[in-house]
Amino acid sequence: MTTENKQTSATSEPTQSETAPSNPRDLVDLPESVGFSTQSVHAGERSQKAEGAIATPIYTASTFTFESTASLLRFVNGEEEREEYGRYGTPNERSVEAKLAALEGAEDSVVYSSGMAAIVGVLMSRLNQGDEIVFFDQCYHRSREFCSKHLSRFGVVTRQVPTGDFEAMRKAISPKTKMLVSESPTNPHLTAVDLEKFVELGKSHQVETLIDATLATPYNLRPIEFGVDLILHSATKYLGGHNDLLAGVICGSKQALDPIRSLRGILGSVNSAHTMYLLERGLKTFELRMQRHNENGQRIAEFLEAHPRVDRVYYPGIASHPSHKIAAAQMRGYGGLITFTIKDADWQETSRIVDAAKIPRIAPSLGGVESLIEQPLVMSYYHCTPEEREAFGIEDNMIRMACGIENPDDLVADLEQALNA
Repeated sequence: MTTENKQTSATSEPTQSETAPSNPRDLVDLPESVGFSTQSVHAGERSQKAEGAIATPIYTASTFTFESTASLLRFVNGEEEREEYGRYGTPNERSVEAKLAALEGAEDSVVYSSGMAAIVGVLMSRLNQGDEIVFFDQCYHRSREFCSKHLSRFGVVTRQVPTGDFEAMRKAISPKTKMLVSESPTNPHLTAVDLEKFVELGKSHQVETLIDATLATPYNLRPIEFGVDLILHSATKYLGGHNDLLAGVICGSKQALDPIRSLRGILGSVNSAHTMYLLERGLKTFELRMQRHNENGQRIAEFLEAHPRVDRVYYPGIASHPSHKIAAAQMRGYGGLITFTIKDADWQETSRIVDAAKIPRIAPSLGGVESLIEQPLVMSYYHCTPEEREAFGIEDNMIRMACGIENPDDLVADLEQALNA
């Protein structure tokens, strides 16, 4: 638009092109040196939004119109970046994706309807009949279940090796191996994986690497800085942060993500505009929330380790954890998730301690502002056989607590009375 046209439009009704979302080139221009919260608040957002709104408006449209055939041709020919149909992208989704990529330090990101939808989308875009994939065995059990029970029906082989055993992983790699997968830290044992060794192994065999960093978050750990190819998050957890949405995200280079994004448009694992609005709003307080999650997690872990009724504490921020040195070398903080076992207790006695806690609510998930508590045996592994639970490392006397952002003194006092009840 020329200067003359701009002056004319100031005194006339705006056209559709002026009120519609503009191209990404007018994003907020942030210096590279800005802090994490500044990125959380502003990264990925347009400097001037529709109608001058400070927050990204919720675009409830399922389809997006074109002014003319010429406008459509500009889009089809890749000359104009904009929305066409909701399954292939929306303004709210693209704003969140740009923000998440910035926070992860990645070139691009693709948002899904859940964390499981994200890893399923990645694996479906990468694997063919006869391909193989290698997991560390403490990865999220649903991710491994999808591979072993469902991808296997299409001829994909899944191999699992002990978490952190890189020699076992090396031996499991074959010419058919296409991807190495791990969490870091893992859930519920909070094992931190040496990402330098993980990446070195992948690169030496020309195998793509994927890290599920949901428990770490981009605030505490950026796997991409170690050379990991793909980073997965369940945005339901710390990224959303308020226990009110489901979403997942995969981060990486644009080249790596383009086929993943294309397949997402076919599979349809997309989000509503309202969900994207909630996720973007949650991200604006991300650093502040993570600081309290880290503080609470460390405080509670240290309290539990010193308590006479507690047998063992799984938290990478304490020196007794087997992977503490690895975590300390890689992470800024250790999050709010803690797993611990009760000394000489059966599952019924353990459940009474869970029931006695007053502040944390009994529920699955983690990463929200409210503290949650659960007994893994009952919540997630009740229908497993004792042999299966042993293989998963799930003990009858195990409790998992996801610390929220409540005052740490209150959480300590509540756990104290629950353990002594």
